[in-house]
Formats: sequence, C-alpha cells, structure tokens
Amino acid sequence: MQDQPSLRSQIFQRLQQPSVVLGIYFVVTVVASLAEMAKGSRTIGDLPYTHYNNYLIFKHSFFHLIHGQDLYTLYPQEYFDLYKYSPTFAALMGPLAYLPDFLGLVLWNLLNALVLFFAIRQLPYLTNKVKVAVWWFILLEMLTSVQNAQSNALMAGLIIFAFCFLEKQHVSLAALCLVLTVYIKLFGLVAFVLFLLYPRKGAFIAYSIGWTVLLALLPLVFVSFGQLQFLYSNWRSLLASDHSASLGLSVMGWLESWFGLAVNKNVVVLIGAALLCLPLLKWKAYQQAPFRLLMLASVLIWVVIFNHKAESPTFVIAISGVALWYFPQVRTRENFILLCLAFVFTCLSPTDLFPASLRRNLVNAYTLKAVPCIFIWFKLLYDLMVSPIVPTEKHNLSRIRS
Repeated sequence: MQDQPSLRSQIFQRLQQPSVVLGIYFVVTVVASLAEMAKGSRTIGDLPYTHYNNYLIFKHSFFHLIHGQDLYTLYPQEYFDLYKYSPTFAALMGPLAYLPDFLGLVLWNLLNALVLFFAIRQLPYLTNKVKVAVWWFILLEMLTSVQNAQSNALMAGLIIFAFCFLEKQHVSLAALCLVLTVYIKLFGLVAFVLFLLYPRKGAFIAYSIGWTVLLALLPLVFVSFGQLQFLYSNWRSLLASDHSASLGLSVMGWLESWFGLAVNKNVVVLIGAALLCLPLLKWKAYQQAPFRLLMLASVLIWVVIFNHKAESPTFVIAISGVALWYFPQVRTRENFILLCLAFVFTCLSPTDLFPASLRRNLVNAYTLKAVPCIFIWFKLLYDLMVSPIVPTEKHNLSRIRS
C-alpha cells in the first residue's frame, strides 16, 4: 500500500499549479488595492492626498484631455506630482475613468498583474515548472508595483507578449505591443531591438509605423488637431526638462553613490545601448531559442537599470528579466548567489523586513535595490557573448522560418 503524500507535499504540489498561482495573483492584487484605499489620506505640503495617487493621475488625465486642458501642468487639488505619459495613454484611460475609484483602481491593478501573468504563461519553450518559478519569484515586486498603482507590470507584460508574438511570427501584434509600451513610457523603445532577431523585418517596421501613427492620432476622438499638437509639444518639453531631474535607481545612481562619479547620463546610456546590442553580432545564435530568451531578459533588465528615473516600483520589469535569465538555465553557484542578492536587496528591501533606518542609510544611500540587477545584467551579457547557452529543459531549437 502506497503512503499518502504528506500535507506539506500536497500544499507544495498545489502551489505548482498555474491555476492556483493565477488565483493568488488575483487575490493579492485585489487585497493590496483595497488596502491602499483603506489607508485614507496623507498630507503633502498643506494638502491631503490618497495612497493611490498614481491612479488618480491616470484617471484625471482622461478628463483633462476631453475638457481641452493641459495634461502637463500641476493640478494640486486633484493629485500630487505631474502627469508624464502620452496623450494617447490619457485617452486609453477612458473606460476606467468613469468608474468609482475603488473599482477603477482594482481593475487597473488587475490589468497590470494579469497581463504580466498571462504573458509569462504564453512564453514558448518553457515548462510549467519553470513558469511557476518565474511567477513566484516576481510576485513580491509585482505587489510593490500594484501598491503604487503603477504601470510597470503592464510594461513588462507587453514586452514579453511582443516576444511571444515574434516567436509565432505574428508581427502585427508584436508591433502593437511594443508601440503601446512607448505610449506608456518612452523607454519601451529599447524593446524594439528584439525584432532584429527575427525574419519579416520589413513587415514589422511597416506595422510599427502604422500602429504609431494610429495611436498618436487616437486622442483626436476627443480633441482638435491643434490641441493635440499643443499636448505633444508640452509632453516633449516636460520629458526634456525631466531628463536632468535625478539619477534614480540606475547605473548612473550606482556610479555616483559607490564611486562618486558624476557621469554624463547620455554617455552612460549610449555605452549601455552599445553593450545591449553587442550580442547581436552573433547572428548565427539567433536560431537558438535560449539565446533569444536571454535577449528578452537582457532588454527587461536594461530598461530599468539604464533609466535615470527608475524607482522601486519600476523593478518588477527588471526582476522579470532576472527570473527569465535564471530559471530556464542550468543552475550554477555564481548565478544562484546573484539571484539571492536580487531577492534580498531588490525584492525584500522595500518591505518591513528592512527597518526604515536601514533602508534610508544603506539601501537608498547606496542604490542597493539596483545593484544586484546591474551585476546580473553584466553576467547575462557574459552568458550571451561567451558562455555556451545550455537550457535545463529540452527547448525547441528548430530554425525560425525565414
């Protein structure tokens, strides 16, 4: 007679089921959203603001758009800080803007969490075991993004979906996903490097141009052409002035906090872009699925660590890249150490496990949330350029149809 599996074993097996992980993502997102609403208001300056201020920025941008107002000025009676997204993004917030805040916030956060979840689920070549490991590893960073009502999980999900569509040669959908990321946050432009790994480049470029024009003109449903020109001009001016505002949790911030180097941001980004593209010289490797997957991971980490505006909730994108770098590969000691450093300093440092004084004097002062991701990106670059790419599972390594 066979022994029945222990309760511990049964729980572990249940937690390996994608449907269970999906349920946990759903519950965590809803509970976290409602918890942020329940916190009430906080005072910044002399005015009270909610703990879901970012969602209010997104919501009110739609009403400012349709009422012919400037999107890129302060509205201190409605929310704190500036709206820094495109007019297109403001138009796309319409379906949520008319809902009560509690419902709109929950649906907005669910959109972010579930797009990321299902994007990972659609990844080819990976077993369910690997995908489950990825889902669990990024959960805490996803929660951090949700608690701040940010769009970063959506960004990560769209980039991963674009990769999935490129793998299936659905170039129109891949182009749509990547163009959408640009209208959310401009650093989505970096992810366009992925199309170089695939055939049908001309079709991809054509679709990208088409989607770019169509989405750029979408706000014309609500505003005149002159007003739209005015908004794009103001958006460009805001982004230009915002470029010099900070170093963020980035390579630039790390170089300053660790070595006292006040480096030119543009120079660092250009060097980073050159390094990102360096593996593209290995054109014969494009036929290897693990190589393409590592390029996806590289892009996901790069868009955060070379972003001078990167903040804690942004790192759900980078941690998604870290997970896609580590879990599909053969385990090595050095990779495991780097993964542990990322989990402790990137994922756990914003939590109460790190006392506020430790976060302020150590983690924040030395950009420690970003440092493991920076180290991992350079290790990933080494993997792409030097190390043989050996998958843990029997990936489909068939040649892409040309």
